[in-house]
Amino acid sequence: MQSQACLTWFRRIMWLGIVANIVVAVISIAATPTVLEFLQLPLAQPLVWPRFAAFLLILLSIFYIPSALNPVRNRFAAIFAVVCRFGGVIFFLIVGGGYIVFGLFDFVFGLPQAILLALGLRGARVQR
Repeated sequence: MQSQACLTWFRRIMWLGIVANIVVAVISIAATPTVLEFLQLPLAQPLVWPRFAAFLLILLSIFYIPSALNPVRNRFAAIFAVVCRFGGVIFFLIVGGGYIVFGLFDFVFGLPQAILLALGLRGARVQR
């Protein structure tokens, strides 16, 4: 796959991940007990803490935008976005239990992003 094609797919998956994060976060803020029940997780008390975690996910997603716009020019942001995805994977692997679903969510986006970014940036370096 050519460098530009890899970077194009990286950007598409970044945008898909940003939208997915925001949708999940908004639903989690609006219907916290329902989400926790659906995922078979214990109800947190007070509900402000899972809602705040969802709000932080929205803020994190905003920081992903520069890498989705131009991963070559915003190389650090793009690499950091992938690192953050895998940070989530590792965190929820350690926490374990029913929370692993959040780590799997990050893994689904993080793995293709890591591969496509590595191939795209390597090709971009060669083309300079």
